[in-house]
Amino acid sequence: MAKNDSPITIKKYANRRLYNTGTSTYVTLDDLAVMVKKGENFIVQDAKSGEDITHSVLTQIIFEQESKTGNTLLPISFLRQLIGFYGDQMQMVVPSYLEHSMQAFTEQQSQMREQINKAFGDTPLGKNLQMPMQLVEEQVRRNTEIFHKAMQMFSPFMNAPQPKETKKAEAKDIDELKEQLRALQSKLDNLG
Repeated sequence: MAKNDSPITIKKYANRRLYNTGTSTYVTLDDLAVMVKKGENFIVQDAKSGEDITHSVLTQIIFEQESKTGNTLLPISFLRQLIGFYGDQMQMVVPSYLEHSMQAFTEQQSQMREQINKAFGDTPLGKNLQMPMQLVEEQVRRNTEIFHKAMQMFSPFMNAPQPKETKKAEAKDIDELKEQLRALQSKLDNLG
């Protein structure tokens, strides 16, 4: 059967129920999260008005994932910076930049996995190793540098010194990320 590239339509009713018109079944936000992970393309429409509400539903999925997993992907400093861009002259640049950054990160993640598979192959370590901590830290550092350089091109005020509290909060967030990576590395080492 040929794959249909047109998006699946999900209808959201006033009672908050979501209906997948492709499978003729009711679905949950968790089901939509699985569809996203599988790469299935869908749009969410308000059943009454027909308005496209995909953005708000995807945002709701992120909110729920951040709330229930305990392993947040969005550090506080990132959220603060993101909120700071609302209403700013840079607001129009941020979505495109974030989209390109995530695409680059996804491609780099695939390349890292290929390199790990080549290096460790079929060994237990190779099967359980997701990403060595050093590679992840280096990639985060490079992406942060690229982001700052891009923002400096658009805003001459990016070079202004930051308040001590902001620097402390960013350092704390980085330390928390490093600790999470160390814990993950420890778990992977124990599996190997």
